[in-house]
Amino acid sequence: MESRQVRKHKRKRYAILLTLVAAALAFSQGCSSREQTTEASGSGVPKVLNYGYIGTSALNVPAGAEGWGFQKGIIQEELKKHGIETINLTAFPNGPDLSESLISGRLDFGSLGDTPAILSRSTGAKTKVITQGSTDSIGYLVARKGGPASLDELKGGTVATQKGSFHHRYLIGLLKKKGLSEDVKVIHLLRVDAEAALARGEIDAMTNTGVFALKQIDEGYTLLDDATKHPELYGTGLTVVSEAYLAKYPDFPKVWNAARSKALEDLKQHPEEYYKFLAEVQNTKLEYVKKVSPIELIKEVPFTEKGLQLLEGTKAFLVEEKLAETDFPLEDWLIKP
Repeated sequence: MESRQVRKHKRKRYAILLTLVAAALAFSQGCSSREQTTEASGSGVPKVLNYGYIGTSALNVPAGAEGWGFQKGIIQEELKKHGIETINLTAFPNGPDLSESLISGRLDFGSLGDTPAILSRSTGAKTKVITQGSTDSIGYLVARKGGPASLDELKGGTVATQKGSFHHRYLIGLLKKKGLSEDVKVIHLLRVDAEAALARGEIDAMTNTGVFALKQIDEGYTLLDDATKHPELYGTGLTVVSEAYLAKYPDFPKVWNAARSKALEDLKQHPEEYYKFLAEVQNTKLEYVKKVSPIELIKEVPFTEKGLQLLEGTKAFLVEEKLAETDFPLEDWLIKP
C-alpha cells in the first residue's frame, strides 16, 4: 500500500501535468486566435482608416470619384477585402488644416490641393503622394459689386484669399504676372468669411473656385480673372498618405488606387446620378457642377505627364517666392505604380 507521502507526491505531479496541458491548450488557442485576427486584418493591416477631405456637406463625403465611391459603399467594400473594416471621414475647410491633422497623426491620409500639400512637405512633413486625381482646378478672382472692373483698378485695394491654399498660389502668381505684387494688399479669409466681407464691401476682391465663383458672377459680382487665361496657374488635387501609415501598410497605395478606379468606373456608368450627387454635396445648381466639374476631367490613372509638370511648376514657384520653407525632389515624394 502506498504511503501518504507517495500519494501526495503523485497528486502534485498530476496537478503539474494538468497545468502544463492547460497552458499548452491556451497557447494553441491563442495562436489560432492570432492567426484568425491576422487573417481578418490583412496580415497586420490596421482595421480603422482615417481619411480627410476638403469641403462640408450633409452627406459627409468629398466630391469626385472618392466621394462617389464612399457614398455608394464601393470603396468600403473594396478596402474591407484587405482587412480595413472602418473608415472615418473628416471634412476640413482648407488644405492647411487638413495637413496639420495629417502631421499630428489624427489622419492616415487625405485629399487636398497641391499647394498646401507641398508647403507641408517643405516643412519636413513625413508624407507621400499616391494619387493626383485632378489637374484642372481653376482659381477665380471676383470683385465686389460697384468695385474694381479690371485688374489695374485693384491697385491700392485689398484682396482676400485662403493663404496656403491653391487659391493663394493662383493669386500671387497672377499679381506677379501683372506687376501688381506691391500694389495689392493680400489678407487671409476662409471662403465663407470672404464672401460675406465682399458682400459688405469690406474688401475689394476675393479668390474663389468652381460653383461658388459661378454663383457670385450670376449674382452680379465682377469676374476680374480666372486661371483659364493662365493654364500654368491651374491647381491640382493630391491624395497624400502619412509615412507612419505606410510603414504599417506598404501596399495601401495600390489598394487605394484600385478601389478608387472601381468607383470611377461605376461613376461613368451613372453620369446624371453623379452630377445630382455632386450638386447635393456642394449645395448648388446642377448646371453649375456640369460646367465646372465634367466627369472627363477626373483622372483615371494616379499620375499624368501634364499633372506632374503642373506639380513641378507649382513647387518651383512656391520655393522661388519663399512661401515654401525648403525645396525637395518631387520624385522622392511620389509613389508611382
